[in-house]
Amino acid sequence: MNILLVLIPVTLLVVIVAVWLFFWAVNHQQFDDLDSPSVLPLMDDPATGPAASTQEASADLAVPTGATPPATGDGADDRPA
Repeated sequence: MNILLVLIPVTLLVVIVAVWLFFWAVNHQQFDDLDSPSVLPLMDDPATGPAASTQEASADLAVPTGATPPATGDGADDRPA
């Protein structure tokens, strides 16, 4: 029965903190736009211009330094020496 002397104040403290956090979130516009954040990962990045897309395309095709080209030929030549 003595545990109630601890649990009731702790519960009241938790409720007061939760109410304070809720009002803090409302005052900081956390609940203004509930639809856009769920769609943002599905949207494409906006294009910044033709120069940016050309640089991105050339960067994708660049061979990293120190990389060796893949071996060509039949299966016997593809084994390391």
